[in-house]
Amino acid sequence: MKLLFSLIILSFAMNSMLLFDFTEKCDISNWKIVDDGVMGGLSSSTFFVDKTGNGIFKGSVSLENNGGFCSVRYFFKPISLKNQKTFSIRLKGDGKKYQLRVKSKVSDYYSYIYEFQTTTDWQTVEIPISEMYASFRGRTLNLPNYDGNNLEEVAFLIGNKKEEDFQLLIDKIEVK
Repeated sequence: MKLLFSLIILSFAMNSMLLFDFTEKCDISNWKIVDDGVMGGLSSSTFFVDKTGNGIFKGSVSLENNGGFCSVRYFFKPISLKNQKTFSIRLKGDGKKYQLRVKSKVSDYYSYIYEFQTTTDWQTVEIPISEMYASFRGRTLNLPNYDGNNLEEVAFLIGNKKEEDFQLLIDKIEVK
């Protein structure tokens, strides 16, 4: 029985892929802020690792000058998620709604998105890959949902059509 249990645990661990694990000394140079200032908005955000080793994405969303969003994007060499089914993100939010956004290719004009609600406690958000839909500037596109064949960018975005301060703590991002 112990052997069977060990094999199940090993199988589960082998099917899991760690995309990013925040620690005190992790390199976040491939994480970039992209706020609505790219189109004239006045929202602003920052991204850093705190002394306890969590990624901190925080700022203020403004609706001035047709603004309304803040995002942080992580760029990396292409990987395939063919055998994975779910993004699993350990995070602590502020009770607000966020989006996980991914791109098959950094050069794509659209992202595949999934909205999730945070609590004010640590939680693990499970996002089915097959439920991520194509979107561009808030509009759903008539394209198939994300297939996971290629991944080059992961992003978090807040844009709830209201002015608000926000803070999202991120521990790790995995794909299972």
